Amino acid sequence: MSNELRLLECQRALFDLPESVAFFNCANVGPLMRAAQVAGQVSYERRAQPWRIDGADWFGDVERRRSLFASLAGVSAENVALVPAASYGLAVAAGNLRIPAGRRVLVIDEDFPSNVYTWRRYCEQHGHELLTVRRESGQEWTEAVLGAFDERVGIVAVPNVHWTDGALLDLRAISARTRAAGARLVVDASQSLGMLRLDFDAVRPDYVVTVGYKWLLGPYGLAYLYVADEHLDGEPLEENWVGREGSEDFARLVDYRDEYRGGARRFDVGERACFESTRAAIAVLEKLVEWGCDRIAATLAHKVASILETATQLGFAPTTRGPRAPHMLGLALPRGISDVAARMRERNVYVSVRGSAMRISPHVYNSDADIELLLRALSALLAA
Repeated sequence: MSNELRLLECQRALFDLPESVAFFNCANVGPLMRAAQVAGQVSYERRAQPWRIDGADWFGDVERRRSLFASLAGVSAENVALVPAASYGLAVAAGNLRIPAGRRVLVIDEDFPSNVYTWRRYCEQHGHELLTVRRESGQEWTEAVLGAFDERVGIVAVPNVHWTDGALLDLRAISARTRAAGARLVVDASQSLGMLRLDFDAVRPDYVVTVGYKWLLGPYGLAYLYVADEHLDGEPLEENWVGREGSEDFARLVDYRDEYRGGARRFDVGERACFESTRAAIAVLEKLVEWGCDRIAATLAHKVASILETATQLGFAPTTRGPRAPHMLGLALPRGISDVAARMRERNVYVSVRGSAMRISPHVYNSDADIELLLRALSALLAA
């Protein structure tokens, strides 16, 4: 293994996680690093004395966060907008994409609700059809999506990783078919960005959204939107003061400007400064950039492979057909056993149930002892 992909040692010391707790639910909410807690506390102290808030708080920290995220994602900061939620970013995409009448918007079955609700509303408003792709028995998601294409598809709105069990979609193949059909591609990377390297040059998405509180381990309410170059002159979801040129000159804010700030900044949410949490996000992003997506993914792939091997021996079957993300695992729920997540919690093991899968989602803070606790809890579940 190359030095770049050398596995990370367990990083539990960077987090406020008791040794007795085995937390395998990062796909729900990731824990904050201690450094983020400290940065957040300092920020709250500054916020309690607002005369200490200066230009760095309004603009400098914001651009630092934008640049760090762009570096982690492998894109230009000029293509990154700072938004409060994935749904906000999806609304920006829906507000700017127009397709001919009678076309279809393609989504996949049991996708995260925010994506489905956004495009359901879009179809209702513009007279389009929502096409929900379902898998046949034994079929992979990519095959199902490609098989559903026809000349009527105008927008493809899919995740990189299915949120219920980590099933991986081949975005390159989907993008190639999307472009060949003259359609647009919107990607929800909330369960992958920061873990998997998305090749933006090869996939060529129109928009990509991701939350910041899951795999990016950041504060809640700080999310990100990638906007392709051809859409940078689009209409923002809101008309706020901070998105206009010259907004850093507070004395001249009433000299109203028609020009937006450069790049994707016109799509930033108005209260993007988030004085209480921005520096916490910066502290985490700096560490993630230091580690790198590839090294994090390799580390978690090793952990998940270890879990899957023993879980399979115990009698659990993975729910994922075909390719799976390296950082998530879905196991079929045991028949006749209810309240699976609650039973696991009784043993201080935290997983989630999504759809028909017990979703196991570790991060770099999970130790070998955590994995042992998880496997013992799985064994006890079957013995119940």
